[in-house]
Amino acid sequence: MFGYGDSKDAYRKRLRRIEGQIRGLQAMVEEDRYCIDILTQISAATRALQSVALALVDDHLNHCVREAIAAGGPEADAKVAEATAAISRLVRS
Repeated sequence: MFGYGDSKDAYRKRLRRIEGQIRGLQAMVEEDRYCIDILTQISAATRALQSVALALVDDHLNHCVREAIAAGGPEADAKVAEATAAISRLVRS
């Protein structure tokens, strides 16, 4: 089981809510809404996705990485490197 296993339903709910925000953005463009209003909603959707991403990073570090470190060996180093790369990608986005 992955680190987010216990929170899977909560993540799905949050992602469905974000999906609704994206559909709302599509409707705003279709309806020729004011640019700043669309940009404001894009910012809100982006923050919502970032929030989910940070929660997943936290779950990954506290479950997958922690278990790998406890087990030791090369898998521990690989999990830490993997987490570092993922965090780096999030920071750049």
